[in-house]
Amino acid sequence: FLKMMVRLVRAGRVLEIGTFTGYSALCFAEALPEAGLVLTCDIDPGSTAVARRYFARSPHGRKIDLRVGPALETLEAISGPFDLIFIDADKINYLNYYRRALDLLSPHGVILIDNVLWSGDVLKSPPPDRSTAVIQELNRVIASDATVTGVLVTVRDGIFLVQRSSP
Repeated sequence: FLKMMVRLVRAGRVLEIGTFTGYSALCFAEALPEAGLVLTCDIDPGSTAVARRYFARSPHGRKIDLRVGPALETLEAISGPFDLIFIDADKINYLNYYRRALDLLSPHGVILIDNVLWSGDVLKSPPPDRSTAVIQELNRVIASDATVTGVLVTVRDGIFLVQRSSP
């Protein structure tokens, strides 16, 4: 799915918020053109060490720039545009990541947001925890924003696919 999205958007630059062990970053990198870039960020030195080992073994690893630190700080320090932005990090900051992603998105770009069904907890009222409440709010924000078009894809735990609306 991730490689297909890179191809469909004809992405040259991908931003990933939440690296974990590097699987998705490698999927993106594999589908990118030779001069393409995946900028991925994560806060966990342990999981990013695993990711770096996988990147080093892959012929596509050279396309990946891994930044370790708080994602919001990394996002403030970089500039766009990015053709594809994948959000899959701490759920508490999903709305903050989404808002910054809109600033960094290219005109034809797409934002993918993982885990928006949150194991079905997004249907519960009141929400059982803060992460669920933030994801519920994010879903409402996207659904009510006339400047974007979003579709919730029911793959695994739900992926919101968001693109700027045509004028």
